[in-house]
Amino acid sequence: MLGRMAPDPPPHGSTVAQHVQQPDADLEQLGINVVRGLAMDAPARARSGHSGTAMALAPLAHVLYTRVMRHDPTDPDWPDRDRFVLSNGHASVLLYSMLYLCGYGLTLEDLKAFRQWGSRTPGHPEKHRVPGVEVTTGPLGQGFGNGVGMGVAERVLRARFGPELVDHHTFVVCGDGCLEEGVSHEAASLAGHLGLGRLVYVYDNNHISIDGPTELAYSDDVAERFHGYGWDVDDVGEVANDTEAIERALRRAMAVEDKPSLVMLRSHIGWPSPHLTDTAKAHGDPFGEEEIKETKAILGLPPEESFWVPDEVLQLYRRTIARGQELRSAWEARLERWSGERAAWDAAWAGRGLAGWEQKLPRFAPGTMVATRKAVNACLDATADLIPGVVAGAADLTGNTGMKIDGGERQSPEHPGGRQLYFGIREHGMAAAMTGMAHHRGVLPVGGTFFCFSDYMRPAVRLAAMSRAHVIYSWTHDSIGLGEDGPTHQPIEQLASLRAMPGLVVCRPADANECAQAWLLAVDGEEPVGLVLTRQEVPVLAQTADRAPAGVRRGGYVLVDEPGGAGAGPPDVVLVGTGSEVHVCVAAAEQLGSTGVRARVVSLPCWEWFEAQEPAYRAGVLPPGVPALAVEAGSSFGWERYADATVSIGTFGASAPGTRVMEELGFTPEHVAEQARALLGRWRGPGGDGRRRRGGPR
Repeated sequence: MLGRMAPDPPPHGSTVAQHVQQPDADLEQLGINVVRGLAMDAPARARSGHSGTAMALAPLAHVLYTRVMRHDPTDPDWPDRDRFVLSNGHASVLLYSMLYLCGYGLTLEDLKAFRQWGSRTPGHPEKHRVPGVEVTTGPLGQGFGNGVGMGVAERVLRARFGPELVDHHTFVVCGDGCLEEGVSHEAASLAGHLGLGRLVYVYDNNHISIDGPTELAYSDDVAERFHGYGWDVDDVGEVANDTEAIERALRRAMAVEDKPSLVMLRSHIGWPSPHLTDTAKAHGDPFGEEEIKETKAILGLPPEESFWVPDEVLQLYRRTIARGQELRSAWEARLERWSGERAAWDAAWAGRGLAGWEQKLPRFAPGTMVATRKAVNACLDATADLIPGVVAGAADLTGNTGMKIDGGERQSPEHPGGRQLYFGIREHGMAAAMTGMAHHRGVLPVGGTFFCFSDYMRPAVRLAAMSRAHVIYSWTHDSIGLGEDGPTHQPIEQLASLRAMPGLVVCRPADANECAQAWLLAVDGEEPVGLVLTRQEVPVLAQTADRAPAGVRRGGYVLVDEPGGAGAGPPDVVLVGTGSEVHVCVAAAEQLGSTGVRARVVSLPCWEWFEAQEPAYRAGVLPPGVPALAVEAGSSFGWERYADATVSIGTFGASAPGTRVMEELGFTPEHVAEQARALLGRWRGPGGDGRRRRGGPR
């Protein structure tokens, strides 16, 4: 059943919706069928892709983009737009078709280049590649979690700045794969607990997976499951082709303010294909030429034409432009009249601090003992009021990870503007929600857990890195130095594995002063940053107060000069450390100096920032032809680019007091000095390593 385009309710007194020209039902149906045709044609040309889900959900997408969502194709980043997340991102051709038709800047040629090298229509939606894609999706369940983060961001901002500036919804389309992945449980549970209204999820219940019918492995009572989470659930049944019923369901869900909503929509994948409807082949494979022709004939489309879009259909969808521009203009007028804190609004939206915020960063006295997890908490407390968008929390480890804001209200229905978010024991859901918060904008999410449990976050962290989400992770208890909890909680390989992830900045500060500089750079940056921090206290080093501000920014720097300085020639050996091992290097250098070995100490907190420096700077820190010994309480993997030998760990840890574990595994000044002498002996001896070249930049 198809009806006329229903107008939106006027936003804040605007009468814009009254000016929308209402198309007839036949034209709407033709538009929906054209979308189905594009959903077949693009994968067929690419010989790759997923047509069936896009075909089944074409009416839903039509209703969302032409009737329900407030969006402006000419300004896709308008702050008060409704957000749309396609969690089952394999149906990307549906999103691309709507973005093309509505005028977001995609062209028909872009659709023809679906899944090809350099195209703006990749196999799964990628943020930053084309306007209108809110988040990068594809790994199932991630978009589900992103949507929850967007709901948090909208509520925080609406409470802080008022509904005249922040008054929108987040729409998420998900499938059985999203609900089967565990991240959806974590995120849905959190959303229900928080009572997040203005979240409208549509569950595409098509009963088909790649292996075949979902009944092969999936028999959940989804409605009862989400009722249990505290969601509003509306099972609308067999209405996937009924635009009036779809619109009614969406608008009813939009009116729910005290809990998230799930609309369960029974669809038929590949409809109305005569041979592939409700089959696994419709899910994972492009349709063949004859099947496309037969299906187009059923739809009333020219069977012999590909990528057919008649002018009247394009005009139908392009009507969203004028409507969206008027909605946005009305919002801009409200912003202009707004008498609130404009500097705070601008800083929040930029994910930055207010002007001069960095002056509030604490400074730590040399010789004091401070765990870097406590140093980051001091930085957070000192600057939170000057970083309007910051929202901090942890996976049930708020105090342990330095994520407790002094005096911060708990995010809850009672305190919708609360900036202290208790994520519970939901690392994966936390990370996915943080990405959604960051891409919503207006919020700078900071979230913590033990470094070992970054493994639980990894899929979401990877997508944050891929999409350049401005998030800050506080990963604490970063080595065997955490002690008695033992090898299950002592990270070994995590540093190496996360350093291998493109787009993620991993920073392991040596002491509290380095930590303050890392916090500054993480807040002022644009990419995801993982701060890797100690549980145990470490000394504030004498040199970091002066050298860390410039040195941390460059990723690595000379912390302690070799005796006699550069005028005496190059050092005999360079000791390179990160985190809690840097002070061990400093003590080892003193021991070496007492025996005539000129040792330089380099702190290398961040490989990514160091690699961004010019070659001359890197060579000045790590001189070619000088042996380097890396000291880090983790895997040696990757250190060959900077060092000729390592004091590292090739096994898992042990349960004992942290100082004892560190001693037993060789992280003492005496052992480091001994290994430096051994390296020098190999370097200088017959057939030594003096001509060996270390690995270059990444």
